[in-house]
Amino acid sequence: MLVTFTTKRYPDIMMFGDIALTLLKMMGQGTHVPGAILAADVPAALGRLNAAIRAVDDPPPVPDDDEEEPVVSISHRALPLIELLEAATRADANVMWK
Repeated sequence: MLVTFTTKRYPDIMMFGDIALTLLKMMGQGTHVPGAILAADVPAALGRLNAAIRAVDDPPPVPDDDEEEPVVSISHRALPLIELLEAATRADANVMWK
C-alpha cells in the first residue's frame, strides 16, 4: 500500500503504508486512510511528530547479508512529511492523505 500526503503549496509526498501509518500515529492521527488535518490543527500535529521523532531511539543498524540496502531511520523517512507540514503551516492549509 502507498499513502499520498497532499497540501497546497507543496508537492505531494508518497510513502509506503507501514511508514506512513507509523508517522500518522506519531502525529496523533491514528491509522485511518484516507484522512485529513484541518489547517488550524497542522502546527500541533507537526509538534507531536517532531517530539516523537526526537524521543525515538533508532536502533543501531543490524548486520545484513544484503549490504546494498542501507538502513534508513524513521527520522530520515519523516523529513519529507515534516517539510510538507511546515509548508502547510506557512500557507495555513489543510493536509490530506489517501
